[in-house]
Amino acid sequence: MNPYAGRKYVIGGIIILTGIIFLIRLFFIQVVESSYKSTAERNARHIEIQYPARGLIYDRNGEILVYNEAAYDLMVTPGQLQAFDTVDFCRILEIPKNEVIRRIRTASDYSVFKPSIFLRQISSVTYAVMQEKLYKFPGFFVQPRTLRKYPRDIAAHALGFVGEVSEEDIEENEYYQMGDYIGVTGIELAYEEVLRGVKGRKIFLVDVHNRVKGSYQGGRADRKAEVGENVVSTLDAGLQEYGEKLMTKFRGSIVALEPSTGEVLALVTSPAYKPSLLVGRIRSENFLYLSQDTLKPWFNRALMAFYAPGSTFKTVNGAIALQEGVITTASEYYCDLGFHMGGYSVACHMHPSPLDFRGAVQHSCNAYFNYVYRAILTDPEFESTAEAYMNWRDHVMSFGFGDYLHSDFENELPGFVPDDQYYNNIYGEGHWNFFTVRSLSIGQGELGITPLQMANLAGIIANRGFYYTPHIIKEVEGQDRIDERFLEKHNTRIDSIHFAAVADGMEGAVNRSGGTAWRARIADIIVCGKTGTAENPHGEDHSVFIAFAPKDNPQIAISVCVENGGFGNIWAAPIAGLMAEKYLRDTITRPYMEEYVLRGVRLDQQ
Repeated sequence: MNPYAGRKYVIGGIIILTGIIFLIRLFFIQVVESSYKSTAERNARHIEIQYPARGLIYDRNGEILVYNEAAYDLMVTPGQLQAFDTVDFCRILEIPKNEVIRRIRTASDYSVFKPSIFLRQISSVTYAVMQEKLYKFPGFFVQPRTLRKYPRDIAAHALGFVGEVSEEDIEENEYYQMGDYIGVTGIELAYEEVLRGVKGRKIFLVDVHNRVKGSYQGGRADRKAEVGENVVSTLDAGLQEYGEKLMTKFRGSIVALEPSTGEVLALVTSPAYKPSLLVGRIRSENFLYLSQDTLKPWFNRALMAFYAPGSTFKTVNGAIALQEGVITTASEYYCDLGFHMGGYSVACHMHPSPLDFRGAVQHSCNAYFNYVYRAILTDPEFESTAEAYMNWRDHVMSFGFGDYLHSDFENELPGFVPDDQYYNNIYGEGHWNFFTVRSLSIGQGELGITPLQMANLAGIIANRGFYYTPHIIKEVEGQDRIDERFLEKHNTRIDSIHFAAVADGMEGAVNRSGGTAWRARIADIIVCGKTGTAENPHGEDHSVFIAFAPKDNPQIAISVCVENGGFGNIWAAPIAGLMAEKYLRDTITRPYMEEYVLRGVRLDQQ
């Protein structure tokens, strides 16, 4: 028997035990001591986020629309809290003790070691007192911020507003943390990454009383904040303000564009709200009030409301018929106070008869455009109504209808132009024809068009067949040019030559005897316009109007929608005429028309 046989077990045991001791020591060094050191360092450091000033917003003429004002948020880091004098604390902030406890609990639920807002936007007086006594309240610090300010309380829907980030925002983008602000709507949202800048930070060493003792690592770990970039909007502040004034008594919208660029000159939606209502500590209360307002001031009618375009759409059907060769500008049709065929009737108002194409646009003849639409859908070039209809629809879609225009507005809606399958589902394939969809001939029926798209239509006619995507930013500081998509020219499927007759008819509607839009007339400026009456199953019809001016070298294209306003010439046309004159002349030569609109009372009701 080997007397040394048991030694190998003893030696093996010693080696294993040594290894275990080393592993335990390694764990203690790497985990326990590291954790302790981390906590110690965390308790000895104070990280102050440097929030950059948000970029400014200007109008197209260099007038400032949105700037910043200094504000202060009281922040808390729950993990650094120590016992403090709550009586003095509550006295300074003018809040009860139970509110202090509630807010600390909320902050702790978010994070023990990350700072969050304890009390936002304290006054400058409170800030001064708190700064002197912060050493008494370890775990608290004051964070400088900026609030948005508005020299003119206008363009709320276009400019948008800034609000505190949500949990979803934080999950989607790690740049943000609780208490940060973010653009919520309008330009503030669409150009958030440009306007917000880049946060910086300063790290300080603090003593046990949370008093700053100097920079951490000599400031090498600090990061300087990068100020947000300024943007120049396409808006004309004076025109925007005037449009909001004209719409005071009405519900609806005004959209004005520069046809040659697609730049939005004015975006008015009524009722609206003042952007200053959503700034500061009154924001939450005002937000709730506006949300509960039955007039829906939140609702951006210019971008999100669907209307039947009414007779303004006759310009589209007329251009398509000329393109397809089913009529010429000399084609005439009789109107016997309406269109009467095969047991179907569509009423029309009194006007000369027969009319050619230009006269039909001028007098907005329903009968004429029923004949025109019938010719489009019965074109022998196509084997069926559905095939002719889809060809017509392709033309319509090329005007930017039935789809997103892809502007820089985040809440733009596409509108609706039904396809053949829509009618197949209702009537059965092969069981519908012109008489089934005849209401489309005069812009009624299933069509849904937004005011932005209507203004774009006016711009297309002004340009004689093309458009640039409507947009609201003209220039971004530090960038050579705007987004490429706003520089791309979009041609309709209609040859430019056919738009001349459309423009002639629109000129007649405003400037010639018997024209349907005489209230848009401006002395010495040729305004081309087209009225529309959008049917409304819930009350009086909507007053709709599109226009551009001057006829040659157009500078402005416009759409006006006045809900429950009746015929287009009652309210929409005079509003458009006043807007055009304000933009082109910066003065009003028809004060009687301005007074008529501002009173908001129809002549037959006075």
